[in-house]
Amino acid sequence: MPTPTAAAASAYAALSRMGSDTAKIANIANGLGGAPSSGPDFSAMLKTVIDNVSQAATRSDAQAQTVATGKANMVDVVTAVAETETAVQTLVSVRDKVIAAYEDILKMQI
Repeated sequence: MPTPTAAAASAYAALSRMGSDTAKIANIANGLGGAPSSGPDFSAMLKTVIDNVSQAATRSDAQAQTVATGKANMVDVVTAVAETETAVQTLVSVRDKVIAAYEDILKMQI
């Protein structure tokens, strides 16, 4: 089992890789044009989700540092890292679905 610090570092790395990919998706979505909608902005929603995942990673890193000083319970660290991992996996899954939908749209004949 990886150490909590290593797990947090890998979560940060995955998050940074996802950040560049999701920024590209947001730019594509904004460039599609069309009529302005009264609903929520896709890029703003995407940014909020990425920020939430980043905050979860920061919390798990803080928990790992607290354990290193001997002031926290290991169960809290494992829980924080698991929550971050789940959030990152969910974000990756959603990103993959958005990319697949975009590719399907590109394949459509006009």
